[in-house]
Amino acid sequence: KYDFDCSNVGTNSVTLAVTDNNGNVSTATANVIVKDKVAPEALTKDITVQLNSYGRADITANDIDNNSTDACGILSLSIDKTTFHCADVGSHTVILTVTDIHNNVSTAQATVKVEDNIDPVVISKNITVELDANGQVWINPGMIDDGSWDACGFSVYQIDRNYFTCSDVGSNTVILTISDVSGNTVSKSAVVLVEDNIPAVVIAQDITVQLDASGNASITAADVDNGSYDVCGIAGLSVSPNAFSCSDVGDIIVKLTVTDVNGNVSSETAIVTVEDNVV
Repeated sequence: KYDFDCSNVGTNSVTLAVTDNNGNVSTATANVIVKDKVAPEALTKDITVQLNSYGRADITANDIDNNSTDACGILSLSIDKTTFHCADVGSHTVILTVTDIHNNVSTAQATVKVEDNIDPVVISKNITVELDANGQVWINPGMIDDGSWDACGFSVYQIDRNYFTCSDVGSNTVILTISDVSGNTVSKSAVVLVEDNIPAVVIAQDITVQLDASGNASITAADVDNGSYDVCGIAGLSVSPNAFSCSDVGDIIVKLTVTDVNGNVSSETAIVTVEDNVV
């Protein structure tokens, strides 16, 4: 009796011995070819993998192998897909191929779930903006973004406010929010400094004043103002000179100065005709 195992795969020489009833023996040899035709048992397991910050995940056959076996030994394990990218987020069928040492092959499937749990990198910057002649200014997310990125791309790119008026002059906190295509969301604040650098529109008018009995006359800024305006508001008006005497009889050039609520100053001239009509 001969027993064969994995180590005997191939050609084996055996001897047949024949003994007759009188104890005479003769022998002959024969070749016994042992073959291994039994495929290995391919066993898999489902796994979940995470994309890295570059939007990539790599797996090996060992990651989905679940102790595949073969009586004579396994030569190799391989899979049909080893690399996943942003476009692969979700579930994928991967085939494990098991080859034993005698080249018998079997396959099994596993599900690889690809996830993107990496937040986008949000980088914001502070900016300064100026109100226009109408006292308003708009901004967009790109103005406070300073190089935000995500390997898989953005799906939401927004700020919580984009419009400013006179009442916003000064520092304002704005929130930049970015969501990537997998729904990971990050917000970061920035300061928007709103400035009003547009001076008031000064409109002056010429006037005539009369010296009084003591030879004096005075005016106020309102006397020569003819509807000066500023979209954000006027803080004060002044005129110089504003007092006249006998030596000023005739045409005197005065300057009307307007200061708006944000400290911008502008001026315009007017002519004050000083008359002495007191007998």
